[in-house]
Amino acid sequence: MKRIVILISGRGSNMEAVVRACHAEGWPAQVAAVISNRPQAAGLQFAASHGIATGVVDHTRYASREAFDEALAQEIDRHRPDLVVLAGFMRILTPAFVSRYAGRLLNIHPSLLPAFPGLHTHRRAIEAGCKIAGATVHFVTAELDHGPIVIQAAVPVLPGDDEAALAARVLAKEHVIYPRAVRWFVEDALQVDGLQVRHRTGEPQLVL
Repeated sequence: MKRIVILISGRGSNMEAVVRACHAEGWPAQVAAVISNRPQAAGLQFAASHGIATGVVDHTRYASREAFDEALAQEIDRHRPDLVVLAGFMRILTPAFVSRYAGRLLNIHPSLLPAFPGLHTHRRAIEAGCKIAGATVHFVTAELDHGPIVIQAAVPVLPGDDEAALAARVLAKEHVIYPRAVRWFVEDALQVDGLQVRHRTGEPQLVL
């Protein structure tokens, strides 16, 4: 039984999707804890209501990013995770933190990486005249919003789209692909070779 720790900063809708899928699909795993860097993160209430341990490591109480990451890692490690899932966790992690969880740290980014790393992805996609946008689940490396890609989902950019409309369309796909990627990890279904990630039995890694 694999143990999953999820990090959030706000509502944690992707966290909710993972928790619901884990229960509904009977994964060989449990969400052991949900941890936030913000005490008022709404997702903590959802986790607690589902009997999941919660924790807060408030980043404003630490003088450096390194000190915060060390405190966060200590809180994570109390729950003995096999996998750490970033679900709207709005902190840039230090290389030491990333190295500590190398190969067992997943993130979702609201673009078709390597396009549009960083913030304001939907606005940038619209401004660039993209005809498709989407989301990417990837293993985390020290380089921001880069790392071996597990699965992607694509949606059309429609005439008249604004950031909110495109974001909503992408988010719906995020709730499909993130639980799928986490399930593949806990089922030991992923084969990583450098930057290439393959599903061992060939399940599609692109959702349209």
